[in-house]
Amino acid sequence: MLPNLKQLRRSRGISQQKLANLLDVSQQSINQYENHSVEPDIATLSRMAAFFETSIDYIVGRTTVSRNAENAEAFYLDEEEVELIQNYRTLNNKERKCVKMMVETLIER
Repeated sequence: MLPNLKQLRRSRGISQQKLANLLDVSQQSINQYENHSVEPDIATLSRMAAFFETSIDYIVGRTTVSRNAENAEAFYLDEEEVELIQNYRTLNNKERKCVKMMVETLIER
């Protein structure tokens, strides 16, 4: 069981299904991670830590320090941003390069 996962997910306002989609696991897996004695593999833990901008130690309950509070707001993703990331992850490398170039062009304006 991951003692801080549910709190992290709720703080972002996302459902188990949305988190599952982001992490490329099933909604049932997220439920088991939050409520039962099931632990994800290290790759999934790493993706969780990256998504929540925290440490694996915090997710598994080995520390009470979740992240640098100074930068916490900078990494909050709203539902639209989560959807964009989900869609981006479905693209092949060539398509991702196109998206990157488009974003860079828009930022330069």
